[in-house]
Amino acid sequence: MTDAPTKQKLWGGRFTGKTDPLMHAFNQSLKYDQRMHAADIRGSIAYTKSLTLVGILTKEEENRIVDGLKAVGKEWEDGVFQPQEDDEDIHTANERRLSELIGPLGGKLHTGRSRNDQVATDMRLWLLEEVKTVEESLKALIRVMVERADKEKDYLLPGYTHLQRGQPIRWSHLLLSHAFSYRNDLDRLRQLIPRISVLPLGSGALAGNPFVVDREFLAKELGFQSVAENSLWGVGDRDFIAEFMMWASLVMTHISKLAEDLVIYSTAEFGFITLSDAYSTGSSMMPQKKNPDSLELLRGKSGRIFGNMAGFLMTLKGLPSTYNKDLQEDKEPLFDTVDNLSACLQIAEGVIATLNVHGEKMRAALTMDVLATDLADYLVRKGIPFRETHHVSGRAVALAEARQCQLNELTLEDFKSLNKEFTEDIFEIFDFEASVERRQAIGGTSRNMVERQISVLRAALQG
Repeated sequence: MTDAPTKQKLWGGRFTGKTDPLMHAFNQSLKYDQRMHAADIRGSIAYTKSLTLVGILTKEEENRIVDGLKAVGKEWEDGVFQPQEDDEDIHTANERRLSELIGPLGGKLHTGRSRNDQVATDMRLWLLEEVKTVEESLKALIRVMVERADKEKDYLLPGYTHLQRGQPIRWSHLLLSHAFSYRNDLDRLRQLIPRISVLPLGSGALAGNPFVVDREFLAKELGFQSVAENSLWGVGDRDFIAEFMMWASLVMTHISKLAEDLVIYSTAEFGFITLSDAYSTGSSMMPQKKNPDSLELLRGKSGRIFGNMAGFLMTLKGLPSTYNKDLQEDKEPLFDTVDNLSACLQIAEGVIATLNVHGEKMRAALTMDVLATDLADYLVRKGIPFRETHHVSGRAVALAEARQCQLNELTLEDFKSLNKEFTEDIFEIFDFEASVERRQAIGGTSRNMVERQISVLRAALQG
């Protein structure tokens, strides 16, 4: 007994046997690509209008199809859309439901169109909408860091290299260093948008559209900035997805670095900050614990998002030209990346907005050895080459260590024994506030340079 042809599938006419149930489930993507339902409806409405312009549809037919598509979209919005067993993907599901609502006329919608150009269009439309939300979340994170930096310019702490105390800096300067990474991320995201905003619709399966639909009309109707000039590229390109995930990986690298700084500074050994209870958890065994789980998850999510990007690049690298089913594997990593990145940006904003800063603990961590560079600079201003003054300052540090005292506790005679150019005013350098205020070059940690950085970032948020 021969099985009946698979009629409901968009490709069913060539096949006479039923699809193996396991293969059907393996092939089906509706369970995750249904989140593109609005993008699919938008693209289909625009394509319906383009078919009218070339005489495939009458105006009355266009109106019926458009009304039917809007009704399908409303079912998705209201949560009443009923998927059927043969709905392979969002495109099949929407077209099947359209034909149920308006009859055989629904079959005209796919004229000259392939799921190849349809899915590429849906992905770009969907991502363009998500990018708007991601951009606003990124700007909100930058904004809260800038506003916090503006209010906390008085706090001084050691600046670290190699996790060793180096020089005194302003807490605001440290916050803003992270904010500038996010500012660059914002610039890169904006630069990426034109490469996402390219219209594939009208490319057909691979060779182009035989009914000469007006693709510039379609681009304008859907809000795309340009049209894919090559149909083979139009249906097969997923660089925009890879590039977005590369961008997301870099953002998450920056979020992870911020999280690591804050994890360290929240330990009892440092005590510079305390996370709010809203972004902390406890221990199931140790009642005294207040764990920075929000920061640790931010740090951990960076690996997940990088993994999405790396995995998808491995999928892309071996594909022949145009569309291949492997490209169905673009959606889950992209959706997961967008979801987790969006959550991470919001969590990071909340952490920064609500943490408590302990300025007195930061100040207490400053020891006179972090002014060793200032000691060397003092002699530079006396005309001595820095390479020599660096050596003199190092000997002073060694002398203080040997005597188990601070640098400023050495006597004038001690300093003169190291270099005769030392005079009584050497003790004026042992002032942390004066040290940071000497960093007056652009980019420095002085108050007016920090205020300049705040102004630059605020201007970037207006762009």
